Amino acid sequence: MAAWSEGNVKCLLLFLCFLPCFTARDIEIDPNGYVAYCPCMGRFGNQADHFLGVLGFAKALDRTLILPPWVEYRQGHAKSVPFNTYFKVNSLLKYHRVILMEEFMQKLAESIWPPQNRTVFCYMARGGNDCNAKEGNPFGPFWDTFKIDFVNSEFYAPLHYDIHHGGGKEKWNEKYPVDKFPVLAFTGAPASFPVQLENRNLHKYLEWSDQIDEKATAFTQAEMPRGPFVGIHLRNGIDWSRACEHVEQTPNLFAAAQCLGYRNEFGRATKELCFPSSQTILRQLKRAIRQEKAVAVFVASDDNHMMSELVKGVRKLKVDVLRRHPSDPHVDLAILGRSNHLIANCISSFSAFAVRERLVHNLTTSFWAFPLDGSTSSRDEL
Repeated sequence: MAAWSEGNVKCLLLFLCFLPCFTARDIEIDPNGYVAYCPCMGRFGNQADHFLGVLGFAKALDRTLILPPWVEYRQGHAKSVPFNTYFKVNSLLKYHRVILMEEFMQKLAESIWPPQNRTVFCYMARGGNDCNAKEGNPFGPFWDTFKIDFVNSEFYAPLHYDIHHGGGKEKWNEKYPVDKFPVLAFTGAPASFPVQLENRNLHKYLEWSDQIDEKATAFTQAEMPRGPFVGIHLRNGIDWSRACEHVEQTPNLFAAAQCLGYRNEFGRATKELCFPSSQTILRQLKRAIRQEKAVAVFVASDDNHMMSELVKGVRKLKVDVLRRHPSDPHVDLAILGRSNHLIANCISSFSAFAVRERLVHNLTTSFWAFPLDGSTSSRDEL
């Protein structure tokens, strides 16, 4: 090979300096348009339910889904956390086209969705003759994170986002063609809560980020004894206690369908199902420990982990009872998803996330105080 001249070397060095500009992921405009929304209903479990529905909705309309940040509440203030903090974007691309909202707003919005053309969609007016997309918390702070204001409101009634029934795709695309509406931006998630049965299998495309996965692995390897373990979710904060007082009047409350069925074909919700007693918790936990030959129990909770009570209650079974300090709900969920058996709260959408993840990997789950007749079987097929 001929020796390189000084000029060639300089050219190579100049090329290497600018290499990142050439190798960065190219952002191509989707000619089919985009779907954006505010995940403004509830905390993580509810937002995750909605996300699966929106993912199915965007797929049906064949528009790229703009991945919004997760809305978190810390001491009464809403905070936006980028989607990929918790989940891998590339895993979603196996199912459909997606783009992070941060990336969309930085690289595409100015050209295809300029400020003077931003319309927000809602089913019907929210006060006056407007969607009032930024009224209240977290609506206002969410859109303000990206300096988004809307100049028009569009009421999409009587269209609906159940794309599995009734030919919704054709009606949406006919009424809102991409040349006039490149971005369908919704005040809230265009999806049902709880997640539609037809969309539950989309959970397999939600894979934890390396950051979450590594923390879960570090805890199980460093803190837990080797061998099978049982995961339990205890939902028992004051807000939850108040919600459970009304569960018998609202039998489809939150994620109840995951054990009771979408038409209550497996019974109606009870307060014990929603807020199980200590006796129920210890009885079912002991049974699961024996069945799994478990050496440990991992406890996740929004409030009271009941550590002293659980340690005392299962002492004769010689198992370790553990929790994370400090508690991190997403890492806790990742650990619950790995347990050999999970005892979940039927009503909780937080529990429902772990239940869906376990279905992907064919791991068994049971629910506190279910079946309602007190028998020992569980709805593992759900």
